Amino acid sequence: MAISNLQKARAAYQPKLPKALQGPVKAIEGAGTQSVGNQAEIKELFPNTYGMPVITFEPGEPVALPPFNVGIILSGGQAPGGHNVISGLFDGVKSLNPANKLYGFILGPGGLVDHNYMEITADIMDQYRNTGGFDIIGSGRTKLEEVDQFEKGIQILRELNIKALVIIGGDDSNTNACVLAEYYAAKKYGVQVIGCPKTIDGDLKNEQIETSFGFDTACKTYSELIGNIQRDCNSARKYWHFIKLMGRSASHIALECALQCQPNICLISEEVEAKAMSLDDIVTYIAKAVAARAAEGNNFGTVLIPEGIIEFIPAIKKLIAELNDVLALPEAQSITSANEQIEFVKQRVSRENLATFLSLPADVAAQLALDRDPHGNVQVSLIETEKLLSRMVADKLAVWKKSGKYVGKFGSQHHFFGYEGRCAAPSNYDADYCYSLGYNASRLIANGKTGYMSIIKNTTAPAAEWIAGGVPITMMMNLEKRNGKMKPVIRKALVELDGAPFKYFASHREEWAKETSYVYPGPIQYWGPTEVCDRPTITLQLEKAK
Repeated sequence: MAISNLQKARAAYQPKLPKALQGPVKAIEGAGTQSVGNQAEIKELFPNTYGMPVITFEPGEPVALPPFNVGIILSGGQAPGGHNVISGLFDGVKSLNPANKLYGFILGPGGLVDHNYMEITADIMDQYRNTGGFDIIGSGRTKLEEVDQFEKGIQILRELNIKALVIIGGDDSNTNACVLAEYYAAKKYGVQVIGCPKTIDGDLKNEQIETSFGFDTACKTYSELIGNIQRDCNSARKYWHFIKLMGRSASHIALECALQCQPNICLISEEVEAKAMSLDDIVTYIAKAVAARAAEGNNFGTVLIPEGIIEFIPAIKKLIAELNDVLALPEAQSITSANEQIEFVKQRVSRENLATFLSLPADVAAQLALDRDPHGNVQVSLIETEKLLSRMVADKLAVWKKSGKYVGKFGSQHHFFGYEGRCAAPSNYDADYCYSLGYNASRLIANGKTGYMSIIKNTTAPAAEWIAGGVPITMMMNLEKRNGKMKPVIRKALVELDGAPFKYFASHREEWAKETSYVYPGPIQYWGPTEVCDRPTITLQLEKAK
């Protein structure tokens, strides 16, 4: 395939590894674990993989292992660094025994069920080292939750003599990995399942997982674009730019980009919910900042908006929860027209939620009442929140202008940064982190572990000082309602309002709202000073107080 000069140069980059993974390892077991919630229920659902200890790897003595094969699946949305997880796993597996083979299942979990696979050879792997995207084998969103799927999977795993399966994905994908690990353990099929924490949204993290891979690169990519817009904004001085950023369930991306770029306004969904803000409260907050800058002669600015903010407005969140239940009803499944579905919803929601529904702009209300994603969630990326907010701000400013409360001119531009960040060439941080996650997964396999997630910690330190190991996936789980039913899922990590990153942002946002304090981060740097090229996110630095 044709490759760019950058890709040629990046192919020569050798990702850094923690010292513990640079040779043979021994596994140090910690205390037993329990799930973050619903302990009794999760233990009952996962009797074979519950309560296992956290694992930490330390340098050990060489152990000869017979040849074994490994399968790998990319699941869910793309995130920068996926190819490096695979290259780390490839090199790790080969280092254990050169006869070992790595098989990739094509287009996600569906490839396992449909027996669609390819062997990843050295020649193939070398074309994808340190590159963005998931195109080496593709990704997919097939959910692994049915016994028939598990049994079809074991057929091909046995045919290929695969000892272990590594699933690279977010919280839902790793929930599936946990379910699959439990099923194969219960059946004593002898196949291990290991997960790797991926999602640019940054909401797959906890005390054991410092960050999900891809978050660093995606935020740096978006911050470059935001910085470019801010520079244009500060040059033309005539537009307010409303910029929506990926992050359906959490505002980590918006917060990190705000820390990097210092926009005039950044909304944080979790704060909106905590303060029980209404849609009008949000609009008024933005309009006041616009009016204050206009009074200083500055009719321009930037507003960052998390993709899922509409779900965090308490009245709308309550409405959505009931809509999810209503649309999960059996009689709703046969509805074919949008108008019929909207009427169906209106007739079945409570009086309070109907009032909220009818108060929304017609296009937003319609979107809330229509199709869900495979997990039963509102498809918030289809709601043009950035346009909705700017439209409502314009209307409020027009009213204020008549009463003399506003003296400026208001023009707006709209942006949604999503796909732009999902397949970027990984930053040095993500290249190193992902390679380590993959290499570490090979050591979890070699030590006979299943139902574990590969983890790398202490990543604000130099890579040699990073800590490698594994955490039981059941440790992260609780029960949540999905498609009208309570199901075991990994708990998402939201922005903590008492955490250091948000506190730092909150202490500076009044200044940023009034002043033009823009920072222009520029493109990701791959060669040069360590403090420029290898730095982790500001979020992680503040969380680790470094």
